[in-house]
Amino acid sequence: MALLEIRDLDLYYGDAQALAGVTLEVPEGEIVAIVGANGAGKSSLIRTIAGIERARAGSIRFKGSDITQLESHQTCNLGIGQVAEGRQIFPSLTVAENLEMGATLPRARAKARETMQEVFILFPRLAERKAQLAGTMSGGEQQMLSIARCLMGQPELIMFDEPSLGLAPTLVQEVLHTIRLLNRRGITILLVEQNVAVSLKLSQHAYVLENGRIVMSGSGQQLLHDDRVRQAYMGL
Repeated sequence: MALLEIRDLDLYYGDAQALAGVTLEVPEGEIVAIVGANGAGKSSLIRTIAGIERARAGSIRFKGSDITQLESHQTCNLGIGQVAEGRQIFPSLTVAENLEMGATLPRARAKARETMQEVFILFPRLAERKAQLAGTMSGGEQQMLSIARCLMGQPELIMFDEPSLGLAPTLVQEVLHTIRLLNRRGITILLVEQNVAVSLKLSQHAYVLENGRIVMSGSGQQLLHDDRVRQAYMGL
């Protein structure tokens, strides 16, 4: 069953069309990748699903319910989490305070303390630094905090927008390992990632977005070995 269904989605910024007739599905329990060049509309798609941007046409359904017109806080409270591009942590707050901010959703409040303990088991480095100001941590640690804060909201689906951007290769592997681990724990993942080869290897299903349109789709493995994808996005 599709946890998230998008049909014929159009998005405009003024007169400029950012998404045109986008249709895709994210099956429950899977990792689905969206790949494409910079400016293809990947972040616009995530922001529209999250309720930050408002679609001009089309529909977004989550667990069978239409969420197209919901505000972002309502979308979050249904169980859609987002790890935004550029991390967007609160630098002047401590690690623990950042995590508490993630649990302010009504769906997450009752289990906030329990969830924080689970997060600290998953990210022991954050447990060691819970009193540290988030802005003084390394980029990799901030990315882990961003993921952990998202988990505090008890999401069923997490949308990752360029999670490896600006990270050293060893930290990229750590982030991707974390995404795989979360998926094994039952969280559905929608992944937007600049490293096309890595995201296709990680995903069960993938879509190629060009100029706001879906131009190809298939299993991650199919697209990984497709000559057009290899030439356009991997330089092979």
